[in-house]
Amino acid sequence: MKTKFKLADEAFQFEGKMPLRQAIPLGLQHVLAMFVGNLTPLLIITGACGLAGGEFATLQVSLLQNAMLVAGIVTLIQLFSIGPVGGKVPIIMGTSSGFIGVFNSVAASMGGGVLAYGAIMGASIIGGLFEAVLGFFLKPLRKFFPSVVTGTVVLSIGLSLISVGVNSFGGGNNSPDFGSMENLLLAIFVLTVILVVKHATTGFLSSSSILIGIIAGYIAAALMGIFLPTTGVTADGVEYTKSWVLNWDKVAQASWFALPDLMPVKIRFDMRAILPVLIMFIVTAVETVGDISGVIVGGMDREATDKELSGGVICDGVGSSFAALFGVLPNTSFSQNVGLVTMTKVVNRFALATGAVFLILCGLIPKLGALVSIMPQSVLGGAAVMMFSSIVISGIQLITKEPLTPRNLSIVSVALGVGYGIGANSAILAQAPQTVQLIFGGSGIVPAALMAILLNILLPKDKEKEEAK
Repeated sequence: MKTKFKLADEAFQFEGKMPLRQAIPLGLQHVLAMFVGNLTPLLIITGACGLAGGEFATLQVSLLQNAMLVAGIVTLIQLFSIGPVGGKVPIIMGTSSGFIGVFNSVAASMGGGVLAYGAIMGASIIGGLFEAVLGFFLKPLRKFFPSVVTGTVVLSIGLSLISVGVNSFGGGNNSPDFGSMENLLLAIFVLTVILVVKHATTGFLSSSSILIGIIAGYIAAALMGIFLPTTGVTADGVEYTKSWVLNWDKVAQASWFALPDLMPVKIRFDMRAILPVLIMFIVTAVETVGDISGVIVGGMDREATDKELSGGVICDGVGSSFAALFGVLPNTSFSQNVGLVTMTKVVNRFALATGAVFLILCGLIPKLGALVSIMPQSVLGGAAVMMFSSIVISGIQLITKEPLTPRNLSIVSVALGVGYGIGANSAILAQAPQTVQLIFGGSGIVPAALMAILLNILLPKDKEKEEAK
């Protein structure tokens, strides 16, 4: 039995040739880990622009379809590269949630609507090209991103995602039954299955623990729908469907094939959107450097090369501009999947590429996308809390790769304490200028990254001291 389920050694080699029967489920794990996160930013920003329903309902569905297609295409470019575009690193690309705060503010300042969304797309095109240029000059700029800086960024990414994972763990805080015992027990069940499979089996089964846990969650949710009430009543007497219920009607109603729409929204270039978005792309470049550093350290036990980092950042930028042509928000490295690679150590390019192909199919075959999209939030949360926590560990590994000198400790302490603390509690910026709120509010990642970069430049370097007596 052990031989039957033994994971091929090539799974732990980036360019290894592994069996398709093992590559597909390993790639599918990555899709399941990022699928909801890939669509959530679009749901939030289209909602902020007033494009979530009514006459714009068809537009929103088209944008969600495009988000899956673009994520798959940009992931393949990152894995295999086209010239200088792509780092050939085990990274899954997807719609960035880091831009949500900035885009929300842009939508509010421009009054929402299709015009505001078109301006966001125009800013994404300019910002993506700007990040791509940064990627070409990353080698001379890399001195500003030592492991203590990238590690701090990865650590702040992990910390920010843990709250997202816990939110899903309870069923999603927008759900009327958020935090219900049904949601919590379902999430705990998924987490337990993952832990048991991860540590009680070896090889292929062990590395597929996330996928097995999520499939078990689907089965458990289906059984719960048979034996438990599927609806509840709010304090106001309004009936609602519980968040763990599988919406099979959504799968039945989805079509089998649909082509993506190019430029579904008219693109506009407006400085009110471009300026704050450009700053976010600088931070995104640092985040990508941190993600690539984290996945190489966590999955391959070595430092990322200049070529890998440069190609990865260029792909980030070009991919974001490409995404905007399809009405999709910037595509960047997905931190959730960094955690998955770090946890499983599976870095095989072919395995990850099967996940990218599945994403493209989801974009072309809406019924497949609908099947994944009905995943209950608590099922996702049961897997996410473990994956997101492993990103924190990757950040710690990067930070401790160099000696924890007083200088490095100061960088990490101030960046997390002041930078991440302010960003994670954005109410403290309520009296600050709107530009400051746009840059620093809504995400602790942005201020923590900028603080770490600034301190690394300003603080005097540690001098090597020989013990002298």
